[in-house]
Amino acid sequence: MDNRQYNVQSQGGIQVARGSATGAISPEATKVLRNTYTLLAMTLLFSAVMAGVSMSIGLSQGASLICSLGALALVWLVLPRTANSGAGIGVVFAFTGLLGLSLGPILMHYLQFANGSQIVMQALGGTAVVFLGLSGYVLTTKKDFSFMRGMLVAGMMVVIVGMLGAFVASMFGVQVTAFSLAMSAAIVFLMSGFILYDTSRIVNGGETNYIMATTGLYLNIYNLFVSLLHLIGAFTGDD
Repeated sequence: MDNRQYNVQSQGGIQVARGSATGAISPEATKVLRNTYTLLAMTLLFSAVMAGVSMSIGLSQGASLICSLGALALVWLVLPRTANSGAGIGVVFAFTGLLGLSLGPILMHYLQFANGSQIVMQALGGTAVVFLGLSGYVLTTKKDFSFMRGMLVAGMMVVIVGMLGAFVASMFGVQVTAFSLAMSAAIVFLMSGFILYDTSRIVNGGETNYIMATTGLYLNIYNLFVSLLHLIGAFTGDD
């Protein structure tokens, strides 16, 4: 899932920032950055709560898929129309809540392993290290990573096509375990690149809407965590 096709520029109630790739971060960009991280922390916490609810009620795989599709509908169809208003915040919480619910069955799958808790904690820790490390690098250097956009979008298209192909192949009984792991590894690298790119856009004034900025960073973290969970579970999972 990805929302990079949207480039919302706000002149209203949502903060507008203009920055520079050199020198200090502008006051406007600093305000957008602060609001982005505040909203991101709140949505991550809310998503974690919803994942806990999902596990406690034993949400099915089918219901998890419906939640994911609902989240896609919100981010593609509703969020672009509400991102410049207060309603956009509610949409972001609904979107992240649905993705949190969809995480329940995934987490339960790995928690069934003898070392399931360790797998989940390692994935969480790895996600935190990658996100904080890359974000800190951009905030410190203020480097402009806009040049990565074309490569990242092309990479995501390849991954999406590959995942669709793997899904179709699995329907015909073809084993795609190794290919699936390769896709997860590719997503880890792509999400790392998107963290650099998205954070750079905020710092340098390219992303002026903290609601859209939050959505992009949340998706980076979500996909990074799920992919790390898949990789760690595959290589260290103890039945």
